[in-house]
Order: sequence, then C-alpha cells, then structure tokens
Amino acid sequence: MPAITLPDGSVRTFDGTVTGTTIAASIGPGLAKAAMAMEVDGKPVDIGTEISSDASVKFITRKDEDALEMIRHDAAHVLAEAVQSLWPETQVTIGPSIKDGFYYDFSREKPFTPEDFPAIEAKMREIVAANTPFVREVWDRDDAIRFFEEKGEDFKAQLIQDLPEDEQISIYRQGEWLDLCRGPHLRTTGDVGTAFKLMRVAGAYWRGDHRNPMLTRIYGTAWRDKKELDAHLLRLEEAEKRDHRRIGREMDLFHIQEEAVGQIFWHRKGWRLYTVLQDYMRRAQERNGYEEVRTPQLVDRALWEASGHWDKYRENMFIATVEDEDKTLALKPMNCPCHVQIFRHGLRSYRELPLRMAEFGACHRYEPSGALHGIMRVRGFTQDDAHIFCTDDQIADETAKFVKMLAEVYSDLGFESFRVKFSDRPETRAGSDEVWDRAEGSLKKACEIAGVEYEYNPGEGAFYGPKLEFVLTDAIGRDWQCGTLQVDYVLPERLDASYIGEDSNRHRPVMLHRAILGSFERFIGILIEQYAGKFPLWLAPTQVVVASIVSDAADYANEVAATLKAAGLQVETDTRSDKINAKIREHSLARVPVILVVGRREAEERKVAMRRLGGAAQEILSLDDAVAALAKEAQAPDIARFAKD
Repeated sequence: MPAITLPDGSVRTFDGTVTGTTIAASIGPGLAKAAMAMEVDGKPVDIGTEISSDASVKFITRKDEDALEMIRHDAAHVLAEAVQSLWPETQVTIGPSIKDGFYYDFSREKPFTPEDFPAIEAKMREIVAANTPFVREVWDRDDAIRFFEEKGEDFKAQLIQDLPEDEQISIYRQGEWLDLCRGPHLRTTGDVGTAFKLMRVAGAYWRGDHRNPMLTRIYGTAWRDKKELDAHLLRLEEAEKRDHRRIGREMDLFHIQEEAVGQIFWHRKGWRLYTVLQDYMRRAQERNGYEEVRTPQLVDRALWEASGHWDKYRENMFIATVEDEDKTLALKPMNCPCHVQIFRHGLRSYRELPLRMAEFGACHRYEPSGALHGIMRVRGFTQDDAHIFCTDDQIADETAKFVKMLAEVYSDLGFESFRVKFSDRPETRAGSDEVWDRAEGSLKKACEIAGVEYEYNPGEGAFYGPKLEFVLTDAIGRDWQCGTLQVDYVLPERLDASYIGEDSNRHRPVMLHRAILGSFERFIGILIEQYAGKFPLWLAPTQVVVASIVSDAADYANEVAATLKAAGLQVETDTRSDKINAKIREHSLARVPVILVVGRREAEERKVAMRRLGGAAQEILSLDDAVAALAKEAQAPDIARFAKD
C-alpha cells in the first residue's frame, strides 16, 4: 500500500503497485494529460514506471525545464528512426542529449551531408505525428546481442557486450523501431513536438578513438515550443555575427597557424587590446594589495609530483627532457606550486598574512586539436592568477574583498551581473574527508559572511579543494564561467608551506586560489563577442582615424593625429586620395569608434567633423574641444574614477 508524497507535501495512498499515469489521473484530468514523465525520489523515470513502496513523486510537464533534456533525448531516437527509415543500410551507434540539443552517430558508407536534412526532418515530423508510445522492454543479454548482430548492427552488439554483467539490457521500442537505451523517455514520439531542427554534421570516431571507424555525427537542437526554437536560432545567428575568429580577422587582431597549433600570433592591434586589459588588471591588483611575481616556465617533474599535479594533469603537460642532467621538466600548466615556492623562500610570520601573490602567468596545456577553438580554447595562455596565503580567520574577509574586486572588474568590462556556483568535492581528490569538510565549511561560512549567494554544482571542485565559480552573462544571453575562488588546505601541506604564528610555532597557511578573467586569451575572445568588436573607446585597438577629404588637408590631418597621440590616444591617419565616403565605410567595417573628417574648411578653422561608429550624423568641434573630449572618454574606468575622486 504505497504512500505517494507530492511536491506540495500532500500524501496519497494506493491499494497496490501504482504507475505515474494512475497517480496523475487520481489528481485530475489536467495533470493526467500534461504529465509526460516523473521523478521518483529525485530520479527521472518513465511515467509508466511501477511504484510498489512509499516514494516522493514529482511530475514533469512540458512547461518544466526538466522536460527539455528528455525532449532532446527522445528527439535523438526519432532522428535515428528517421535515418534508418530512409537509408536502411545505416548502422546506429549512440545518441545522447547535449546542451541545447542532441546528436546521433551513424555508420554509413556515404557520409551524411546537410543536403540530407530536409528529407530527414520531414520523416522525423511523420514519426512525431504518429504519436507512437515509447515502450520499455528488458531483454536477455545473449538474445539482445544476437538480435543486433543478425540485424547487422555491430556497434549496438558491441555496446551490449561491454556492459557490466549485472546490468539490465533495457530496450526502448517506438512502434517497429527499437534501440538500446537506459531511458527514461516521454510517453510518445508526439511528446517530442515539432520545435526541432537539424544543425550540422561532423566526423566522430567510434568511442572517440582515432583507431576506430569514422562515423557521421548529426547534430540537432530541440525545444519545448517554436518560440524557444526561434529564440535559440536567433541567438545562434547573432553569435555567428559576433564570432571572435571572424571579427579578429576583420580587425587584424591575431591569427593562428599550423606551425604553432593552439597558440596565438598577436598582431599590433590585438596586442594593444591585450596590454590595455593587462594594465587595467595590474592596477586593480595593486589597489587591492597584491604583490606581482614571476615564476619559471619549465619546472622539474619532482615539484609536480609533490603537488599532486603530475598524477592529475600529466597527460595535459608538455614535457621536456634534459639529457645531460637526466631530468624531466614540464612546461607549467598552472602557477600555484611555483607560488608556494616563493612563499617558502625564507621564514614567514603571521604578521605578513594575508599575503596576496599575483602573476600574469604564461601556462601551457595539451588540448586535443579537435577541442581547440580560436582564442577561446588554446594550448598556450596567460592566467590572471593569484594566490592568497592566509589564516582560517581571514578566509571570510578575503572572500568578501575578492568578490567586491571581481564585481568591479566585470562591471568596468561591460558585465553588470554574474552568478556564483559552489563546486564541492570531486570523486577523485587529494586530502582526507576531514580536510574537505573543513575546506567546504570554511568556504560556505565565508560566503555567508560576505553575503555571496550561490547555487550548488556538485562534484566539480578542484582536486585539492572546493571552489566558487563566477558565471557572467554576455550581451546575447550566453553564460561564461570565468572567475574562480578555491579554498585549499592540501597544497600547503603537500609542499610544506608554513609560517611562524603568534605563539612562535609553525602553522600551515590556507591557500586561496583566485582568478577573475581566467585566461587573457579566452576573456579577450569573450570581450570581442560581447561587443561584436565595437569596443568602448578605452579598449578599442584603434581609437580614432583622422581622414582627409582632399589632399590639401593632409598636413592638417597629420597635425590633428599628432595632437591626439600626444594626449594618449591610439590614432591612425588616412590621407589617401580615395573618396571620403569610401574611407568612412572602410574604417566603420574595421569598427573604429571615432572618425575625424577634415577638409579645407576644417583646416582653415582648426576644427574637425566627428563621426561615431554606427551613427550617420557628424558633430563639428574645435580641435581643442575634440581632443579634450576624446582624451577624457578614452580613460580606463578605474582611472576615470580616480580622477573624479
């Protein structure tokens, strides 16, 4: 006689084993019609799952966020059925839901192309319209292997063979078509709806191993309704316009080439953007009491073994050997063990704490070539990295100061809000449970005192300690995880860091790992896409172009440019014989924020005609007024605040 507890706390009892369908019907016809799946004691299951003992039940309807993953999972099954209906010789492999959509990997002699999408989508809509129930069946392992082998589905047979011996072989059937799947699923193919679209194809090795056969992966997106689908497609369209790789080429900021895979060739304008951002961060750190340091690029493996990074990150390290010294060195993938070495150099006193040590540290990590993405995902990068050595009693105050600093930086860079995630202990970690209890407790207490609200991100902490992840949202609604703050009791112990306390005894410091931008390269990519290359004047690689209308005004144009440069602005001069409209169009496409147009009249009157990027109107100003206004506008936000104070 199971007692079913509902989300509102009410309890319903039933005479015997009961399904979600029956429970929903007992509540009302509206829920019976809307409920597509359910959670039993927090676990998503099919609506038809039998419940024989007391349980908490929550129903999933189309309006719930939880429905999205299941819609996408089911859409992958519908895609696979559609493909095999059209091309029966195709073998299916795996098809999970992913962020914003789904994919399915297929084995076929002739790879699929986007030209196949209209036929596939039409067949998918037929399958959805058929409203065929998803039915779960449990098969005997040997029968399942034999079935798929006889059907020519070698990949499915291999998947079953590799499953643990004690795992149920779960098959989901939708009409005549079936697939190996753990589930859960919605009620019918009709629950998928028609708010889906196939997006692209890609090659993918079977099980991600290059020694295995190459498959064709078809990606799709699926949403709860057409409004959501249209909004997503609009975001993608806008994201395509803002792609930092395309804008980087158009603005001549950087390039990447085969001779240095995953590393960036910064051009003059791109490096100017980089250094302006770095100078801004350096000032922010100095104001907040950080000491800037520099540590070596190549470090003996012994240090990485002692810190625990060798076991954790060895496969991502670039290794160098010194034959005449019989040494193995690694290009550092992070800065923290090196900062501990500086802390350990000499005797430290409690009076020095908190000691805030910062480095714009150049790091290198091996990333598979398929994972590289412009300047967002690279092999060589620079972190705005810092480590705060402090006592337990100082964690809360340092957390509050860091969050305040981070919020100010993000605001100055155009991001007014951010979310915080609390990532606790991962499965593979260093340190005892007692140490982790202490670290997580310290960080939670610090958040409470500092007034930091967070959402949980279970199991995603660093291997040495829990962390806060700071997620900002860009101009088109995308989330970017950039800043972090980690509480670490492990590394100071492993690397024997200590200070002399007020009691004249040695004590271990707490180590707070923190970053705001994360990496300069990735953050600059985010900035490019945030502003679509149309940077505020203080960040713009070229701030002003002075363009002459006629050759007679060339000397005055050069004088205007020299005056602006003397005021600290980044200026280019365009005195070519091209027509002024062509010049304006060219520099606008290059996203120059300000164009100053000068002709004979402007030269005679010592004035300029100012045009702003994106505006059709022009403003006539005296040269002195224009220089004063632009010099003030070009100040970095922190310098402007200081000047105002």
